[in-house]
Amino acid sequence: MIKNLLEKFNYLQFQQDLITWYEENKRELPWRQTNDPYLIWISEIMLQQTQVDTVIPYYNKFKEKYPTVNDMAQADEQMILKDWEGLGYYSRARNLHSAVKEVVNKYGGVVPKDLKQLGSLKGIGPYTQGAIASIAFNKPEPAVDGNVMRVLSRVLLITDNTSDAKTRKIFEEIIYKIISQDNPSSYNQGLMELGATVCSPRSPNCLHCPVRNHCRAHDKGIQTELPIKNKAKKQRVEKYDVILLRNKNGEVAIEKRPNHGLLANMWQFPMVRTDQIKNENIEEWFYAAYGMKINKQEELYKFKHIFSHIIWDLRVVEAELVKEDSNELTFVKKEGLIDYPFSVSHIKAMRYL
Repeated sequence: MIKNLLEKFNYLQFQQDLITWYEENKRELPWRQTNDPYLIWISEIMLQQTQVDTVIPYYNKFKEKYPTVNDMAQADEQMILKDWEGLGYYSRARNLHSAVKEVVNKYGGVVPKDLKQLGSLKGIGPYTQGAIASIAFNKPEPAVDGNVMRVLSRVLLITDNTSDAKTRKIFEEIIYKIISQDNPSSYNQGLMELGATVCSPRSPNCLHCPVRNHCRAHDKGIQTELPIKNKAKKQRVEKYDVILLRNKNGEVAIEKRPNHGLLANMWQFPMVRTDQIKNENIEEWFYAAYGMKINKQEELYKFKHIFSHIIWDLRVVEAELVKEDSNELTFVKKEGLIDYPFSVSHIKAMRYL
């Protein structure tokens, strides 16, 4: 199959056209000013499912606060999560922190060049491994993300479903055969940049595409029909009540989420699935759950927070503590909340304190 796809494809000219365009037109991004594998690693983890403009200030913060592998390894996880606050997909931060500590303990603080060692680090999958290997170490390794699959689907007229894991393997095998051996860094970044800025999902700017003459989908006028991708599963909706509870000193109740699953080790205000409350009696549920008597006061706000697979339908309610018979919750002053890492959903709720 791959042999047929590459038949009569002038990959050497494709390399030259792509790399020339990239080096003359690439966006000035902070992680492109270094070949430090640690900093490139940070940027690639942050860029997963996150827009470039959102990542830039976080990357700059981490670069300044944790300039070396050792600096991050010595930091407390809660501080890492706090500095990641608002960027989302917090497992990325936890995995990065865990992997950085492994680099210090196992490799003397040096990010390994060996592909097997690099790929064994927590949170580094095939794409991130290929990106670090090619950008930092200039190794001709594939880095296949959505942008790359979109570009090559159109250029080579690949009609396989890009949602399938086996299709990613096909793209990796293709890139092994057509990647620049001399400048794999600019080649891979060129494919990513082209997909991000020119070869967009719905309205590709074919007029200004540097590899238009190589594009088989453009020749047939079907570029907008590719890549083939299964529709995402419909997100399930979960309804919660978020409780802003104060004690007699005006302190606010918060709790730490479990150390596994969604938003692990982040902090939140007490929250309960609405369908778990009998007759919408928050007071009874709260006493059963925490051993604390409260008075619900009023509903403050409703909003939705969207994850990749779940939609949280949240209702923020205010309450006051009547009697405390346990210490399952942490009470802090409002101004002290800034010291704890919260997810965006609870930062939104925080506005109504």
